[in-house]
Order: sequence, then C-alpha cells, then structure tokens
Amino acid sequence: MKVILIKDVPGLGFQDEKVNVKDGYGRNFLIPKGLGVLANKSNSKVLEEKLKQTVKKQEEILKSAEKIAKKIGDLNLEIKLKSGADDKVFGSVTTAQITKILSEKGFEIDKRNVTLSSKVNSTGEYTIFLKLHKDVTHEIVLNVTGTNPKKKKKKVKESKKEESESQSKESNKIEVDTSSNSEDKEGEPKSEKEKK
Repeated sequence: MKVILIKDVPGLGFQDEKVNVKDGYGRNFLIPKGLGVLANKSNSKVLEEKLKQTVKKQEEILKSAEKIAKKIGDLNLEIKLKSGADDKVFGSVTTAQITKILSEKGFEIDKRNVTLSSKVNSTGEYTIFLKLHKDVTHEIVLNVTGTNPKKKKKKVKESKKEESESQSKESNKIEVDTSSNSEDKEGEPKSEKEKK
C-alpha cells in the first residue's frame, strides 16, 4: 500500500514523501499514529498543492541537510574491538554504536538512518551511509582496529620454554654430581670394594 508521510519516520522516509509499506504497518501503525495518510487520488492532489506552496521550506530543509553533510565532511570514526587470528573481530559494530559516536562528536542522527556497507567481521575500513534527507545521503569511513591477545601469550610461552630449559640443565648437573658418589650394587662404596 502507498502512504504519504505526514512526519519524518526514521528508516522509512521523510515528510511529504510517498512510500510503499505493508498493509498492516500502514493501517495499524502509520495512519493511527498520525504519521501518514493513504495515498489515494484526493490525498495525492492535496500533497501536490502543499508541495507547490512549501517549495521554499523544502529547499531550506534540503540546504540544512547539505550543511550538516558539509560539517560532517570526511569524518573517520574509529572503533577498537577484540580480534583473533586473521584479524577476525569478536562481536560486531551496530548502528547504535555509530550513532553514539556521532552524537559525541555533535551530530544527532537516528540509528535507523545509518547503514553499513557490509557486515563488520574483520579489522579494516568500512563505508557508512548517513541518510540526512530524502535527497541527501552522506558517506563516512569507519576504521575498525583490533587487539590480538595471542601475541602476548607467545611471549609468555617463550619465557616458560627458557625456564624449563634452564631447569633441565640444572637437573642434568645434579645427576652428574650424584654419579660420582654412587654406590655399587652391594651397597658398598667403590673405594672399599677395591681394598678387598
């Protein structure tokens, strides 16, 4: 079903935009909540008249969205995640995490207007798409860095190897020392047996 949005609905569309939605979503949510109206002939004519009258308003809204896009510019976001072998990361990056970082930098964007280019499953650079207006989508870069805990464990293993090698050398020395004082099968020292 086609619906004309009366207000901006993050993740769906912006005010005065015609969108296709599932019948239940339109009838049970958008229309009763006052977020949209059915896109029939009469409502479409009303929308056209309204758009003619509000062309200046729409231009201002578009300009403000473009200003926000310029302010954001070539912003690079950085997230540090735990990583394992082959730079695979544990967990994933969500749109909520991205919007939180953006709000810390002074940009309030709804998480439903943030889209990742692909699933974040390893370290590297990813493209994020920010929908600021129905005609303005801005791209920024997300840099995912990892912490590889296995490198630290290797150092620990090497030091353990060194310790075990030094202990084995010491035990060899002890064996050599005890062999000089060894007794015969009969339990007598060698020097006494030679006398007999």
